[in-house]
Amino acid sequence: NDDNRVAIAAAGGAEVLVSLARDGNERQKERAAGALWNLSANDDNEAAIVAAGGIEVLVSLARDGNEGQKEEAAGALWN
Repeated sequence: NDDNRVAIAAAGGAEVLVSLARDGNERQKERAAGALWNLSANDDNEAAIVAAGGIEVLVSLARDGNEGQKEEAAGALWN
């Protein structure tokens, strides 16, 4: 729900998830990209993801990740 999305981002979740999407293992990258997709449904969270460097990380996963990472990253970028 949107309240949870806002709370996660307010607690620094966007930064943590971007870091995990960049530096985690394969499964962690996929899950982090999926969580960023979920967070990106909120306009304020989109700004937090951008500020945390998320666009570059998500583009990299969409281009070079495994199939699951590509799908989740593309969804986050689509939002």
